[in-house]
Amino acid sequence: MEEAKQIVIDIQKGNIKPIYFLMGEEAYYIDKIADYIEDNVLAEEEKSFNQMVLYGRDVTIDDIVSNAKRYPMMAERQVVIVKEAQDLSRTIDKLVDYIENPQPSTVLVICYKYKKIAKNKKLYKATAKNGVMYESKKLYENQVADWIRRVLAGKKYNITPKAAQMLVEFLGTNLSKINNELEKLQLILPKGSEITPILIEENIGISKDYNNFELRKAIGDRDITKAFQIIKYFADNPKDNPTVVTVSLLFNFFSQLLQYHGLIDQTPRNVASILRINPFFVKEYQIAARNYPMKKVSGIIATLREMDVKSKGVGASNLPNGDLLKELLVRIMN
Repeated sequence: MEEAKQIVIDIQKGNIKPIYFLMGEEAYYIDKIADYIEDNVLAEEEKSFNQMVLYGRDVTIDDIVSNAKRYPMMAERQVVIVKEAQDLSRTIDKLVDYIENPQPSTVLVICYKYKKIAKNKKLYKATAKNGVMYESKKLYENQVADWIRRVLAGKKYNITPKAAQMLVEFLGTNLSKINNELEKLQLILPKGSEITPILIEENIGISKDYNNFELRKAIGDRDITKAFQIIKYFADNPKDNPTVVTVSLLFNFFSQLLQYHGLIDQTPRNVASILRINPFFVKEYQIAARNYPMKKVSGIIATLREMDVKSKGVGASNLPNGDLLKELLVRIMN
């Protein structure tokens, strides 16, 4: 995130490079940087003749180089943006000759999503020397809630820890999908608003009471009644609540709980730091640790591994996922 910001700041200061090679697993920042260049490097009246957007599936490397070598018309520079350049992965190395000697008046932007160029490649070294080589790395799940908070803070909004966690558990780590949902909320909420679980439920459709976050909490609290209510809801709405996701999230929770048991320093600050969780959730781990001793947690992790295999259809092909979850719950809380 900081590296992406710095690229934008440099452009704002007029430090514009002839090559921007944007690559990596996380498409969100690749799109953000490319969109910023598309919107801001040229004045509006210059764009008609001097800005071109190409798509990897429709062009060759020779086409890109030919366009990049053109001179701008009545402007200081031209911008050539190649989107979905990963479609050219078999021939992308042919760009190296141009990148070693780029046209100074051209800003060439390569959007190379879901892939990356090895650092020992000639293309990587040439780009790093003459332009900007940026890798957009996918965030770990435990980093996304904090990313949501920082993005919203920059736009003068707040979000509760539970609401942020609901978004992560429902939408995963896809920042573009999460951002789309956040932008919908920003359209209806005035700046300074706090986004709560109720707002998430009403406007995005994620249940504030029946989700993996609440299931994890109910299990940690040994609240059998609530846990079975949530499991029943999941069984009735399997499309929105895949069993494989539930099992995975519970596995992560109990793995962290096992780690918690092994900590000598169990102060809230150290727990939050070591487990990489928001301090708001530390109390849940403290309660769960009292309800599930270390030996029990080890057994639960073994059970979750078994259920993960079954949820993928191995050894339980005729068993509905709802029944799998009920079996899992009985074995965890017994």
